[in-house]
Amino acid sequence: MVTFFKKKIIIPIVAAAFLFIGTSFKDDFFEIAKQIEIFTTLFKAVNTNYVDETNPGDLMDKAIKSMLGSLDPYTVYFNEQDVINFKINNTGEYTGIGALITRKADRLIIKEPYKDYPADKAGLKAGDEIIQIGDVLIADFKDDASQLLKGAKNTKIAIKYLRQGKTNTTDIILNEIDIKSVPFFGMIDAKTGYIVLAHFSRKASAETQSALEQLKRDGATQIVLDLRGNPGGLLNEAVNICNLFVPKNEVIVTTKSRIEKHNNTYKTTKEPIDTQIPLAILVNGRSASASEIVSGALQDLDRAVVLGSRSFGKGLVQRSVDLTYGTQLKVTISRYYTPSGRCIQALDYAHKDKNGVATKTDAKNFNAFKTRKGRTVYDGGGVMPDIELEEAKLSAITNALLKNDGIFDYATSYYYKNPNLGTQIPTLTDADYNSFKQFLKTNKITFDTETEVALKNTLAAAKKEKIDETITSEYQQLLNALEKSETTLLDKNQKEIKNLILEELIKRYQYQEGLYQYYIKNNSEIKKAVGVLNNQTEYKSILKM
Repeated sequence: MVTFFKKKIIIPIVAAAFLFIGTSFKDDFFEIAKQIEIFTTLFKAVNTNYVDETNPGDLMDKAIKSMLGSLDPYTVYFNEQDVINFKINNTGEYTGIGALITRKADRLIIKEPYKDYPADKAGLKAGDEIIQIGDVLIADFKDDASQLLKGAKNTKIAIKYLRQGKTNTTDIILNEIDIKSVPFFGMIDAKTGYIVLAHFSRKASAETQSALEQLKRDGATQIVLDLRGNPGGLLNEAVNICNLFVPKNEVIVTTKSRIEKHNNTYKTTKEPIDTQIPLAILVNGRSASASEIVSGALQDLDRAVVLGSRSFGKGLVQRSVDLTYGTQLKVTISRYYTPSGRCIQALDYAHKDKNGVATKTDAKNFNAFKTRKGRTVYDGGGVMPDIELEEAKLSAITNALLKNDGIFDYATSYYYKNPNLGTQIPTLTDADYNSFKQFLKTNKITFDTETEVALKNTLAAAKKEKIDETITSEYQQLLNALEKSETTLLDKNQKEIKNLILEELIKRYQYQEGLYQYYIKNNSEIKKAVGVLNNQTEYKSILKM
């Protein structure tokens, strides 16, 4: 997501629509006003005449979101609560307990407490199940219960939770939470620094600069910048991060729109930190938007070797527009182009198929562009790495185990059976894996794959429609066969499942930092990036130095 901010304005809805459309559409203002009047009278008629009581706020919220959904997934309406969450995502700051939380039925599950934040200091652990906050039972609170864990700094909140079946209580003192854009940096070896950039919030460039300068002080003479899984964020921060590695006044990105005021060119504005240090950038299919500006621009400028798999392909820019009553519109205003002139947008939302799905540019229709030193790069489908690495795809059964918390729950059980490992990396033996399989069976944890879910739905529909019993029987036999194959699939995919169990366990004992320490020693893509940096002949050959 690439986002801009502007000062809040409060204006009538018709005027807001007019300003949003822009001056080039003044001739169409009558049509806009006409449609607003139709909608206004329709909305009033529905709410005053419908047989049952209506909720005007909910109806309007759904109507607006449905309308914007016909454009692209990035043009969205935020109600008041959405605005709060959006600002947290872009600033990385809020007041709360400092933990990743999900809801499961009538409980809030602590998925990961952040080190040294209130939840951690209060003794909460991953796997704890919050059942009451203050006087409020989670079972009785149908809205977003996680909001009960936010508030003013130093507010004391009483928590009742379950841990391994036993009820416990604790008090948590709310504090300011700062979600780092750079959650980890460190030395891979004596000369290679490693920086993880997780998202582009307002402090992203400052944190990246601080990490780079510290790594150089620690002896780093080459850098791996990890953008894998980074969904993007603020465009200006992407430009500023590029500025750390390229000279002042370099064009990093250009935005183009049918509305003149949204056409802009963004250049670096400061003196760089280091324009010579060898740089490798890791990306994957979940690296999007601002991540693609950084990787695409530094690739176009022949400043870094990009490794990994093709990035997501989001070449659209959004701007936030304040509306009335604390609401907000995030609207796509332009496309962005890297220094070579390419737009990496993968999907064309202006042209959709008969099912309403945006069309994807065929690779044979990609356009070729040249980097500064003459290397060929292409538009239309994300940033293609200089060195393509196969992106690991999890098996269906592994995805099912992640979705149903089978791996998470086993890690919780393992942790309490082995509480004193400390910084020691757990070793998962075959006996441990057999214990995992038995845990799933004992706790009746089902792990239906998408195929099984679809088959069960089809079977239920077949029984409801009372189709031929022979066909129904065959469906049931196929379903039984799939369920019997689960044990085989668990064994077949043992390696990847064990790796995910291990990663979950490392976080239990050593927090996120321990997981990154494990990655820099064991992740194959990081190893490949270091290998390219160490082989300066290959590095210079790729960049035509």
